[in-house]
Amino acid sequence: MAILKLDKVKKTFGSGHKQVDALKETDFVADKGELIAVIGPSGSGKSTFLTIAGGLQSPSSGEIIVNNQNLSNLNEKKRSKVRLREIGFILQASNLVPFLTVDKQMKLLDNVKKDNMTKEELEALYENLGITELRKKYPSDLSGGERQRVAIAKALYSKPSILLADEPTASLDSDRAYEVMKLLKKETENNGTTTIVVTHDTRLIEYCDKVYVMTDGVLEEKSKKEVEKTDPLSH
Repeated sequence: MAILKLDKVKKTFGSGHKQVDALKETDFVADKGELIAVIGPSGSGKSTFLTIAGGLQSPSSGEIIVNNQNLSNLNEKKRSKVRLREIGFILQASNLVPFLTVDKQMKLLDNVKKDNMTKEELEALYENLGITELRKKYPSDLSGGERQRVAIAKALYSKPSILLADEPTASLDSDRAYEVMKLLKKETENNGTTTIVVTHDTRLIEYCDKVYVMTDGVLEEKSKKEVEKTDPLSH
């Protein structure tokens, strides 16, 4: 079942001879329970694709359908409600509230959304991410990798239908990066979440069901073997 659909979506910045197509006309479908990788170099349009898919910015043309709701037909207030209810974000900037401890980052979500993880589920998530000992600390007390793991916990805590992750392992060492991908795979399968991971690290595609390659604003589905043949890092 399609949870996320982009229909002829395009994003253009500037005008006239300075016009840049950050995302050329794109069709994309993600089904429930899929873990999808979007790979490509910096500046290829990956982050633009992700923020448009999550309703954080509007396309220049085309439609975005989230769980049968056309975001193009909604005003900003209603789009915000859809994002809150349906979508979890893991962004490169960890997006943590600076004056709240790790525990209180989660409790803040309880004020705006119901049906979040139980206390037991959260404890297990902390354990899986290796952040149990950090729960009373503030973001300023954490390393970049620790902040990223807390941001991942925050995104998963609300049990989103769609999880959009922009370079979620960029600030993690290789071992921790693989552990995070295994966790995202497990959460995707167990909760029927649709997870899209934007990354430049092709070694992570082994955990994914589908792989797309972004090149100069063009999104194209590829097989894992095709990607592995063109990128020595994946071997």
